[in-house]
Amino acid sequence: MASGGGSKVWSLMSLGSSVGAAVAARKALEASWKTAARRKPPANPADPDVDVWEAVTWALATGAVASLARMLAQRRAAEYYTRSTGHLPPPLQKDGQ
Repeated sequence: MASGGGSKVWSLMSLGSSVGAAVAARKALEASWKTAARRKPPANPADPDVDVWEAVTWALATGAVASLARMLAQRRAAEYYTRSTGHLPPPLQKDGQ
């Protein structure tokens, strides 16, 4: 596979896995919040009517869960790419590969 073509394929795989992971993580987090807090998560944490600790908790949870889901999805995409092409995606290649 040509370097440019592989890079485009990886870009699409990376973007797709990141978006999919973010959507799934958000849905899971919202469901968990509804179960634990017995109410919907804050629609806009910046709203002054939202308790500051609830806004902070929601912001920390969404940031952590979304980042973790994105990282795990991209690792799986990189594994699939490597199995399919025999080498790491271009942005992940180390010197000398």
